[in-house]
Amino acid sequence: MYPEVLIAQLDLMSATRERRKTVTPGLLAPQEKTALLKKYHPDYKDAGFRDLRIGANKGDRVTHEFADLLESFSSLDHARINLEPEITTDVLVLGGGGAGVTAALFSESQGARVLLATKLRLGNSNTIMALGGMQAAVAEQDSPIKHFADTMIAGGFAGNRGLVKAMVVDGPGIVEWLLKIGVNFDRDGNGDLAARLAAGMSVPRILSIGDHTGLNVMKVLKDELRKSDRIEFAEFSPAVELTTNESGDCNGAILYDLGRRRHFVVKARAVILATGGAGRLHNQGFPTSNNFGATGDAIVLAYRAGAKMEGLDSFQYHPTGVMFPEHMVGVLVTEAIRSLGAHLVNARGERFINELETRDVVAAAIIRECETGNGVRAPSGKVGVWLDIPILEEFFEKGLLRKRFPALFKKFMRVRIDIAKWPLLIYPTLHYQNGGVLINEAGESTVKNLFAAGEAAGGIHGRNRAMGNSLLDIFVFGRRAGIAAAGRMTHEPGKLTLNHVANYYGRLKSLRISSVAKSPTLFPEFIVDKI
Repeated sequence: MYPEVLIAQLDLMSATRERRKTVTPGLLAPQEKTALLKKYHPDYKDAGFRDLRIGANKGDRVTHEFADLLESFSSLDHARINLEPEITTDVLVLGGGGAGVTAALFSESQGARVLLATKLRLGNSNTIMALGGMQAAVAEQDSPIKHFADTMIAGGFAGNRGLVKAMVVDGPGIVEWLLKIGVNFDRDGNGDLAARLAAGMSVPRILSIGDHTGLNVMKVLKDELRKSDRIEFAEFSPAVELTTNESGDCNGAILYDLGRRRHFVVKARAVILATGGAGRLHNQGFPTSNNFGATGDAIVLAYRAGAKMEGLDSFQYHPTGVMFPEHMVGVLVTEAIRSLGAHLVNARGERFINELETRDVVAAAIIRECETGNGVRAPSGKVGVWLDIPILEEFFEKGLLRKRFPALFKKFMRVRIDIAKWPLLIYPTLHYQNGGVLINEAGESTVKNLFAAGEAAGGIHGRNRAMGNSLLDIFVFGRRAGIAAAGRMTHEPGKLTLNHVANYYGRLKSLRISSVAKSPTLFPEFIVDKI
């Protein structure tokens, strides 16, 4: 329920609704977008970044949070660990979300023995938090060429063209595979796949399952995984270090059994990193929509092993993260709401940006309104703007929100906010790690036999990810990495060593970097003391 201080603001919302329906802000010119981003988007706040002093990306601009991780010592006592492998397998997959499970399934389909290890329970990842849907060029008026162009434009032309091409070309085949294994995407009145428009896209392309697409897909993937007798999995077993052979090729990992509080070693012919992003580092103090395990583990492990990174200075801030009630900060309001026509409204009752601009531009515009005195102040002191959701029921039909967005509707009814009657107070929320481990089209990093897929990988989305491309990305590159990793089944992995860790320690010490921090972090600080 809204307090009196906000209800007074809501009266202005209602009073300006009819006028707002008649005036839609135009799309910004390219130079206007650039100016807005440079002044207000967090990626351009110089105080939030510094240059790396060590490793393959030495000299690159990264967030302080990433620099702290990469300029710290391992959480493992590398000199005392016994490297005798407890488990030997063909492919070791680290991460149990959509990318990891897809990689495991496709590795197994090539005849590989697979161990999938995950920090939390199988499936407990950012994948299950993906609300709005997945892009894929399957509609009659669409094509991979249009999808490619939309993706490159949304990413500021910074995406790797080969990776973007791989993603959009594989898209229709991924949809066919998902349908085959039992994923039931929403259909239109004719029984065809219902494709919806996403902000910044040229044609409707989003395939969804209500407003919990990722969760529903993940249920099917987990069922597929459990059918296999060649895939083993270890839950609550995060990786704390990779191993390499004497040539520097990746050949396994050291895992930590959270239940038994013991390390164990896995030897593998290939390793796939699919541990997700780094939202729980809370860059620049932003709230996040991310799973509690999203602490950038893949970046740390791969970087110490010598892998090159791509785009660690770029993050996506989802424009519509909840700012009230306080305990729901970080919850997202799916972009599908804005695509249907919901208004973003400042404290003066004005629309201030076209709601179908790309996410980075919309986020920057919201931050501008809040920093220039046009924001709405919540009782907590936080400032946001209104997302006028009830207007959709005037545009379409009564009951639309309960029918089309049942999860969101129920979530707010639990706190006595009826989104069919009340707008929501929102502010940009740290959502996605645009950069990550640099990969090629097969998903392989610059370290031999080390692959990456999903949010752990970089170079695909450029400087801004279009809605729905993350779900497609995890399946495309999970599949590609899984197949390529299985191709190393005849490879001899060699002796397990931690030479790369010892060398990294040496470089830290030579630079007189004496951080007391340990990495990977594994969990946010407010959880660590409880495990």
